[in-house]
Amino acid sequence: MPCETRVFAPATVANVACGFDVLGFALEHPGDEVRLAKTDGTGTIAITKITGDDSRLPREADKNTAGVALMAMAQAIGFQGGLELELHKNMPMGSGMGSSAASAVAAVVALNALLENPLDRMELLPFVLEAEKSACGSAHADNAAASLLGGFILVRSTQPLDVIRLKYPENLHAVVVHPHIEINTGETRRILRKQVPLSSAVRQWGNVGALVAGLHNGDMGLIGRSLEDVIIEPSRGLLIPGFESVKQAALQSGALGCSISGSGPSIFALCDGEASARQTGSAMASTLKGLGLENDLIISKINPNGAAIISRKA
Repeated sequence: MPCETRVFAPATVANVACGFDVLGFALEHPGDEVRLAKTDGTGTIAITKITGDDSRLPREADKNTAGVALMAMAQAIGFQGGLELELHKNMPMGSGMGSSAASAVAAVVALNALLENPLDRMELLPFVLEAEKSACGSAHADNAAASLLGGFILVRSTQPLDVIRLKYPENLHAVVVHPHIEINTGETRRILRKQVPLSSAVRQWGNVGALVAGLHNGDMGLIGRSLEDVIIEPSRGLLIPGFESVKQAALQSGALGCSISGSGPSIFALCDGEASARQTGSAMASTLKGLGLENDLIISKINPNGAAIISRKA
């Protein structure tokens, strides 16, 4: 049985325009990395090192999403041994790319590997949701499930938990631009309207259904027409400088559609093929830079695998 495991968990795009809290997909990069090792302690989880966080994340296990997920998993399966955790943040926090979820996903996949995989991937998801709840107050599964399972996911329900992996066209590429500003997820949830007009809800439901159909059938035109958010984007877009300009630049460059990644400030687009993605990414990044906002550009296929074990040592 291994006594040390390293795991990578990828960044994600959640909501995917019309699918607030129910749609998400995994990126190939960036992501978080965890090293988890067994110790002689009894029931202790020690976070010994965190990099890439500018000393902002708590080192106490019960206040860190990776630690919270480990605590929930250990309690559920009756594991009473000691654990030592290193967390390497290789993606920006507060970026709208599932940073908190990635840390928790990497941690539970690492513990599962240390214990010779007693649980399947779907059985690990509730522990990640406990961590998400501790981070932002709600156990939304769109980032968590996408990072854990990979591919494109639909969360039909969280109570009971019901997550469906969706078919999608292999040539689908994502572009994400991350302006160097930070938006707090909790704050962006508080500004959302508690009630919406029935006509807006009907339009949004239609877009979600059509997007799932477009993904399944490989219908790029239908995917593009469905990447419309009439409920969440109008509020959150106001918090992102230059959002409308970046969106127009993406669409004019040939993107299928463009919207906010998670709660922002990152902005994503979906494209038909790598060439289109590179052209779109260049236009989006240049638009932000023209507005005086430095940014990171990510171009990625949909990551079909999610979290991955890097190494295991006895």
